[in-house]
Amino acid sequence: MKALVLAMLPVSAIADDSRLRSLDTMDAGRAWMGVGRLDIDGTGFCTGALITPELVLTAAHCLYDKASGERIDPARIEFLAGWRSGAASAYRFVRRAVVHPAYDYRGATSPQRVRNDVALLELQRPIRNTTVLPFETGARPGRGSDVGVVSYARDRAEAPSLQEVCSVMARQQGVLVMSCDVDFGSSGAPIFSFDGGVPRIVSVVSAKAEVEGERVALGAALEESLELLHGELAAGRGYVQEAAPRMQRVIVGGPRNDTGAKFVKP
Repeated sequence: MKALVLAMLPVSAIADDSRLRSLDTMDAGRAWMGVGRLDIDGTGFCTGALITPELVLTAAHCLYDKASGERIDPARIEFLAGWRSGAASAYRFVRRAVVHPAYDYRGATSPQRVRNDVALLELQRPIRNTTVLPFETGARPGRGSDVGVVSYARDRAEAPSLQEVCSVMARQQGVLVMSCDVDFGSSGAPIFSFDGGVPRIVSVVSAKAEVEGERVALGAALEESLELLHGELAAGRGYVQEAAPRMQRVIVGGPRNDTGAKFVKP
C-alpha cells in the first residue's frame, strides 16, 4: 500500500457520504444514546461516546484550541448524551480531561500523531440513566472486518448519523485504515465493530487520508491507548475542573464565561 497522505479533521467538520442514515428519532437512535455531542468552548463541537457511566472517549485533538494550540479548559466542554432535535438524554460538564501521553498537537500530521490521537473525559457526575448505556470497547479489528461510525457534523449538528458499511482496509503502525468515506468527518466519533451483533468501540475518527487516490478514514487502535489513559486518570494527571461550573450550559456560538481550571503535572 502506498504512503498515506494525511489531514487532521477539524471540529464541527462535514462527512460527505450518501450511505449515512440519520438517527433523528427516538426509535432510530435508541441503541446509540451513549454517543453524544461534545460542545467545546462555546465555539465548536466534536463527537464522543460513553464507555463507563463517567468516562467519555473522543479524539485528543478535539481538546486543543486550533488558533493557539493550547489545551482547552475542561470546564468549557459539555457532553450532550443522545443529543437530537434540541434536547439530550443527559447533560454533563467535564471535570477532568486526559490525552495520550505521547500525543503532540503541534507535531506534524503523521501516522504517529493519529495513533496517539485518543482522549478520555471524566464527567462531573456519572450518567446513570437506563436510556443512556455505556458501550463496550473491543479488540483491534482485522483487515476486512466490518465497522461502522456514529457521528455528528456541521450539516447534522442536531442529530447523529450512522454509517455501517465500512471495512478495515489495513492496519499500519497502530493506525486503522478504513474504507469509510469521511471527508472532514466529525472528530472523535466512535468506530464500532459488530461481532456477535454487539456494537463495541474499536477506534475513534482522527483523520482523513488518501490511499492511491481513494479517500479513507483513519483511527487509532485502542487497547494500549486506553490502558495508558486509565493509568493517567488513576495517577491524577490531566486538566482538572475542581468544582462544577456555575454556568448552566455552554452553547455553541454563545458568549464565553471564565471558570477556573488547573493543570495537574505528572
